[in-house]
Amino acid sequence: MGGADDAGRLSWSHAVASLLDIWTDVSGMMTADPRWVPNARIIPSISYHEAMELSHFGAKVIYPPTIQPVLAKKIPIRIKNTFSPNDPGTMISDEPEKNGSMIRGISSINHIALLSLEGSGMIGVPGFAKRLFEALSGAGVNVILITQGSSEHSICVGVDAANAELARTAVDTAFAAEIAFKKVDPLVVEMDLSIVALVGEQMKSHTGISGKMFGVMGRNGVNVRAIAQGSSEKNISAVVSTQDVRKAINVLHEEFFEKVNKQVNLFICGVGNVGSKLLMQLDQQRQFLSEQLRLQVRIVGLANSKQFVFSEEGVDPGKWKETLEKGEKGGIADFVQAIILRNLRNSVFVDVSASDAVAGVYQQLLEKSISVVACNKIACSSVYSHYRKLKDLAREYNASFLFETNVGAGLPVIGTLNDLLRSGDKVNRMEAVLSGTLNFVFNNYNATRPFADVVKQAQEEGYTEPDPRLDLGGTDVMRKIMILARESGQPLEMEQIANRSFMPATCMQGTVADFYREMANEES
Repeated sequence: MGGADDAGRLSWSHAVASLLDIWTDVSGMMTADPRWVPNARIIPSISYHEAMELSHFGAKVIYPPTIQPVLAKKIPIRIKNTFSPNDPGTMISDEPEKNGSMIRGISSINHIALLSLEGSGMIGVPGFAKRLFEALSGAGVNVILITQGSSEHSICVGVDAANAELARTAVDTAFAAEIAFKKVDPLVVEMDLSIVALVGEQMKSHTGISGKMFGVMGRNGVNVRAIAQGSSEKNISAVVSTQDVRKAINVLHEEFFEKVNKQVNLFICGVGNVGSKLLMQLDQQRQFLSEQLRLQVRIVGLANSKQFVFSEEGVDPGKWKETLEKGEKGGIADFVQAIILRNLRNSVFVDVSASDAVAGVYQQLLEKSISVVACNKIACSSVYSHYRKLKDLAREYNASFLFETNVGAGLPVIGTLNDLLRSGDKVNRMEAVLSGTLNFVFNNYNATRPFADVVKQAQEEGYTEPDPRLDLGGTDVMRKIMILARESGQPLEMEQIANRSFMPATCMQGTVADFYREMANEES
């Protein structure tokens, strides 16, 4: 397309006309790359300067020099699709239509290296920037992005990664004397980076754009390595890790262009009694979540103890069994690694297992800004230092660590307790019946049938933990007491809770099958 654009540029530099049509293989400029952002849309109207900014940052619909001659004569350009001529396309003009959005589009450049020249000898000394750019220019290295702190201690520039070593040699040679006297450090080169750019001429008349940009990226664990913004405020650029660029563009597009529904990507581990009920509930509530809460909830990953499955389009919660049966073999470590590699925005890991191994991966997930919702009580009832660390990690990495169902089943007990504490109240005493299992068992046991049968019924109806001994032996109640105490601000440990179990010691050994057999023996 570059050759055609060049020909058009040469001919139009001397022409007088009212419109330039460029026919290409797409239906116009888009708000983002549709290969990465499925919800990207056509930009109906855009200014010359915005089009050049987007083209510079990777939107290859037009070649920037094409715009220059028509810009001088203020001749509008219309981008049309050769294969879909009825599509309206994009109109590029001096006075584009206002669409109510401050941002016209989001674009990116990959294969970026960030060069940092640093040193205390630079502070207050003129000429360092000039010498840096002369060294790069002399080596034929084009500078894509520039940023400098007000302390004058460092200058960062972004260049094509292919020229990184050439730039290193040129700069270190130019500053050899300063490096030798330790006034300047050798050039620092960071690879595997990309630039993400917000483009829009209306940004200059609105406050808070950069705050929204960096806020939404931060909440999704996208670390920004460098920032650049010109005084014209048509463009805000951020340097991020290449592995995060897709996520960054998606969260920015969702923040600035997708005002209808927020997409939440779920990874569910556990499909037993509770897990299957959750999937059924998600299936039933899809329309409500979309219409009332503006949430598009996708089950991207689903796992049991032996296998897992992923679907970028989302697993149908009404057909999860058939889908999971076709999944690949693997354990929780494989599942978590695959979640992290996908690096999706608004990711939530849901643990509806009772597994120590699954509870053991929370830290790894939170450190990647993946929120964790746990039905599993094991993590929050582990040693206090681990519980505290998980809470701190969630705060540090802008993720949520929620475990409301650890106590009170579906009742908002923990949430209410947190609200009381946030409002300044102090918890002096709690009284509670904390075991639905024990309630069920003793309400249904009347000596007309074996106690073991009543417990078995409770397990089959989903009242007990997968191992009923945790309920009957008091462990589950102890965990709930400890979680409530910790959420009230008390660093309680399990050994500080007194428990007098009514179950014979012989019933608490061996397997679950042994447990039922021993109960029958004890009762006989």
